Amino acid sequence: MATAPNPTRDDFEKLLNETLGDSEGFEGRVVKGTVTGIENDLAVIDVGLKSEGRVPLREFAMPGQKADLSVGDEVEVFVDRVENNNGEAMLSRDRARREAAWDRLEAEYDTEARVEGTIFGRVKGGFTVDLGGAVAFLPGSQVDIRPVRDVTPLMDIPQPFQILKMDRRRGNIVVSRRAVLEETRAEQRSDLIQSLTENQIIEGVVKNITDYGAFVDLGGIDGLLHVTDMSYKRINHPSEMVNIGDKVTVQIVRINRETQRISLGMKQLETDPWEGASAKYPIDARFTGRVTNITEYGAFVELESGIEGLVHVSEMSWTKKNVHPGKIVSTSEQVEVVVLEVDEEKRRISLGLKQAQDNPWDSFAERFPVGAEVEGEVKNATEFGLFIGLDGDVDGMVHMSDISWGVSGEDALELHHKGETVKAIVLDVDPEKERISLGMKQLERGGASTDTGDLRKGKISTVTVLDVRDGGLDVQVGDDGPTGFVKRADLGRDRDEQRPDRFQVGQKFDAMVVGFDRSKKPNFSVKALQVAEEKQAVKQYGSTDSGASLGDILGEALKQKSDDGDTKDGE
Repeated sequence: MATAPNPTRDDFEKLLNETLGDSEGFEGRVVKGTVTGIENDLAVIDVGLKSEGRVPLREFAMPGQKADLSVGDEVEVFVDRVENNNGEAMLSRDRARREAAWDRLEAEYDTEARVEGTIFGRVKGGFTVDLGGAVAFLPGSQVDIRPVRDVTPLMDIPQPFQILKMDRRRGNIVVSRRAVLEETRAEQRSDLIQSLTENQIIEGVVKNITDYGAFVDLGGIDGLLHVTDMSYKRINHPSEMVNIGDKVTVQIVRINRETQRISLGMKQLETDPWEGASAKYPIDARFTGRVTNITEYGAFVELESGIEGLVHVSEMSWTKKNVHPGKIVSTSEQVEVVVLEVDEEKRRISLGLKQAQDNPWDSFAERFPVGAEVEGEVKNATEFGLFIGLDGDVDGMVHMSDISWGVSGEDALELHHKGETVKAIVLDVDPEKERISLGMKQLERGGASTDTGDLRKGKISTVTVLDVRDGGLDVQVGDDGPTGFVKRADLGRDRDEQRPDRFQVGQKFDAMVVGFDRSKKPNFSVKALQVAEEKQAVKQYGSTDSGASLGDILGEALKQKSDDGDTKDGE
């Protein structure tokens, strides 16, 4: 009987390889296996190797859920090692899912497709997301369109994400939930904006308030309700009209479909108070209003809700000039105003505050006519005169030529100082120009009278010396006639005659009226009278061309004048 040959070492190795297969090719691969048993929290899996492997049940469960696994189920696992120290295969369900997920995610990343994932944990700066086996990082800024304080309601819920970046070698994936929401919102905005029309009335919810208006959510798209479109009346801040969360009814004013911007209005739903404003507020009519705003150039006065008028600073007071409006009126004060101008198109009304009060210049003219005596304090001294404070909070001016007789204007100004109380005569009142002319010298020698009688330029009168001054003579016509002045240079033709000290108080002489000063007081001249008499004598008694001397002519004229006087006396 023949005996079987003994197997060699090579034959044994060959037989073992046929039994186990090429086990070295299993490592680092994803293979299919069968669940042969479940022991506590481990699943026993046979992948065709000489020994089975054990995988924790949690690796077969989705985040936040329990594993749904039974004996006989076929699963895919990753073979890390064929045999460990215990002779068991080292298997991993997580690695299998991760490898499969990376293959799938790379394909979806290349096509920019959305991927489904579940937020299951928190890390520094964001959250971890399970993308079907691969773990991705979700930055905190990419969770929502607006900052989210509590992310708990979003965790353990499958939802779409957009892959922003992935690196398989480093095992990094960055995803965004915000990008998906913005894309979805953009689609909704586009659909919604196409359904809206201008002048359409729609309801919305106030979601944000700024200094210039409020943003209203119209159901997926925001519209701006500008502060100027909230009400016809003045609004300092949008919060005076709306609050966050308020439901409001608005009208679509404008739609820009390219930029997807919508302008809203609330006042458009109300009646425009400016319609017929010209009829409601006629020129020169008086109304009572409330001061709503004060600026450097004036104050705004509300006449009714939605209609304000401007009182310019120049129309606020008759007497207070270059004063800030805040020193004349205050916010919320009730004031009486007069309508000066109405422009419905520009929605402007010009108002006057001072026009509702008595004109102090007219009042002064009624109480103090020309020639009246007044008393006041010197408020200011200028190079051309004095300003005197008068009753009614008005000022009058004394020109330097009307301060004193016989003194130059510059010297007269030096005689008075600010704060001094003085008396003067009213020379002229011009309410339109808001001017009052006063005279102080008119109170000297002759009282307050400004009546010049029948005096006129060129008239010859006999005057009496009232006072002798360095600059000339104060004179008076008759005993109770108007007073006037003879300048030093007008006392005679010759220099010797131009000496005031050659006259005495009470002395009478003839002089010619050569003009009137600002106070209508006459100015007399002896010199002008002499020249006129000389011309008359030459005309009547001959000329020096005929051979007669000027002395002969004047002598004949004086003789004739003397004879005329004797004849009158004889009569």
